[in-house]
Amino acid sequence: MNVILPLFSGFIAAVIGILPPGLINMTAAKVDFTDGRKRAMVFVLGALIVIFFQTYISVIFAQYINNHQEIVVLLREIGLVIFSILSVYFLFFAKKPKLKSQDSLHLKSKRSRFFMGMLISAINFFPIPYYVFVSVTLASFNIFTFNPISIYSLVFGVVLGSFLVFYLYVLFFNKMKSKTDYFMQNMNKIIGIITGIVALFTLYNVVKYHL
Repeated sequence: MNVILPLFSGFIAAVIGILPPGLINMTAAKVDFTDGRKRAMVFVLGALIVIFFQTYISVIFAQYINNHQEIVVLLREIGLVIFSILSVYFLFFAKKPKLKSQDSLHLKSKRSRFFMGMLISAINFFPIPYYVFVSVTLASFNIFTFNPISIYSLVFGVVLGSFLVFYLYVLFFNKMKSKTDYFMQNMNKIIGIITGIVALFTLYNVVKYHL
């Protein structure tokens, strides 16, 4: 259980976090479109290496936070407010996202897609606070413990989930644009439902702690 649950949890967390179109996955699709599948996968490999270290750093930081219960409680309460607001926003107020044209993504260098993937992934700081919160939340539900086996299982789960999403963008984005557009039109509802579920679980945990 110290391997399977953290691995699966990291996988799901990565899919949820990376599935919405962002700079990395959209650039991966663009590289496939302009330079071919091989270079696109080299780009993805560079991005995954940075994601591995970002996730590991996040979990180590989360371990420190988890050892200070007052910080954990505060984060749960903050997370409850944030996820509740996000759920309401995405379900009722967010505008439907518009896909940028592939031509609007300019790729200047063709020398090393590997280092390009590392660079673009490195300037994306969202994964660090995201996986800190994920780690603390999973630990609060006893799904994850801060021991070496569980930590590396969670990190590798994140890497596998990230790879799956990147690969799907590379494989299907240009071939299935019409279905991608349909998916994108419903992205707000999907995110709103997910954040709503997380908010309910967080509310349960907060109430349980204060009772």
